Amino acid sequence: MKVSGKTRVCALLGDPVEHSLSPCFQNAAFQHLSLDFIYLAFTVKAEDLRSAILGVRSLGFYGLNVTMPHKISVIQYLDELDENAEKIKSVNTILNRDGRLIGYTTDGIGALNALKYNGVNPGGKKIVILGAGGASRSVSFALAKEAEELVILNRTVARAEKLVSDVCHLIVRSEKIRWGGLTEENIRKELREADILINATPVGMSPNEDETPVNKKYLHPDLAVFDLVYHPLETRLLKEARMVGA
Repeated sequence: MKVSGKTRVCALLGDPVEHSLSPCFQNAAFQHLSLDFIYLAFTVKAEDLRSAILGVRSLGFYGLNVTMPHKISVIQYLDELDENAEKIKSVNTILNRDGRLIGYTTDGIGALNALKYNGVNPGGKKIVILGAGGASRSVSFALAKEAEELVILNRTVARAEKLVSDVCHLIVRSEKIRWGGLTEENIRKELREADILINATPVGMSPNEDETPVNKKYLHPDLAVFDLVYHPLETRLLKEARMVGA
C-alpha cells in the first residue's frame, strides 16, 4: 500500500479498538479496489469524543466507523442523520461531505442479513437480545418487524425500558416486545423457549475471552446464537453454544 499526500483517511473511533479487525479488512478492500485510501483505528475516551470529531472535521477525514461506547453519544456532534439513524438514534458510520458530517446506521440490516445468510429466519420467532446500547438499538429496530416476540435484557433496566418504548412507538405493538434486567433468573426464564439469542454486550470481547454473558446450562439445541462480538471469532458464548448443539 502506497501512502501519499493525496491519500484519503478513514478511521474507526471507539474504546477499546485494539482488538478490531477493521483496519485489516478495510485496507485489504481499498487495495483490491485500487482506491487511494487508508483506514486506521483510534482509541477515543468518552471525554475526548467531541474534540476527536472536531479533529475529523478539521483534518478532512473522508469517513468514520464508530463503535462502543460512542454510537449514541456521537450523534450530538453531527450535522445530519439519515432516516434510519434519526429514527433509531444510533450511528456506526459517518461520511464527511464537504465538511458536513452525516451519520448512518448499518448494524441492524447487517445483523438481519447475517442471520438469513446463515439459514436463520427471524420471522415468527422469539428473540432475546442482551444489551441496550447503540448496536442493540439498531438490531432491535430491524428485528422487531420480523419477530413474533422480542425480549431485551440489560444491566441498566431503565435503558432497556427506554429502548422498548422507542421501538413500540415507531415499529410494533407493545404486547410483542418486553424488557427486563440482565439477571441470571431472567436469562433462564426467557431462553427456555427462545429461538434466537443475540449478544449485543461487550462481554467476551478480547482480551476478556474467558467471559460469557450466559451460563452454558441455559443454552439448548433449538437455540440459534448470534454474538455481535467478533474478536475472538469464536467467543466463549459461541463455543459453548456449539457444545450443546445450538
